[in-house]
Amino acid sequence: QVQLVESGGGLVQAGGSLRLSCAASERISSINAMEWYRQAPGKQRELVAIISGGGSTNYADSVKGRFTISRDNVKNTVYLQMNSLKPEDTAVYYCAARRASEFYWGQGTQVTVSS
Repeated sequence: QVQLVESGGGLVQAGGSLRLSCAASERISSINAMEWYRQAPGKQRELVAIISGGGSTNYADSVKGRFTISRDNVKNTVYLQMNSLKPEDTAVYYCAARRASEFYWGQGTQVTVSS
């Protein structure tokens, strides 16, 4: 079982930046894809960004050009760099790992963007 621990959330003003980290309990090089999701109050959880084992990335339209997902296979950590933050980015952000038929979630980290 893969354990995931997110960190880096917090309160930031609109236009600011945050970097989220997701530390995995095992080699992420063995994981098919690492993903970031978010869930705002009263809304469904949505996919924000994906990075494959080969390093290819994909983003939700709402964050393209502002967020960047990356991975450090030595540190077994995935990052989400968030720039030009908007109040509508306020949510709990979750890291997820997809390995074959298995799917694992982190506990989430709160991001709050004030206007």
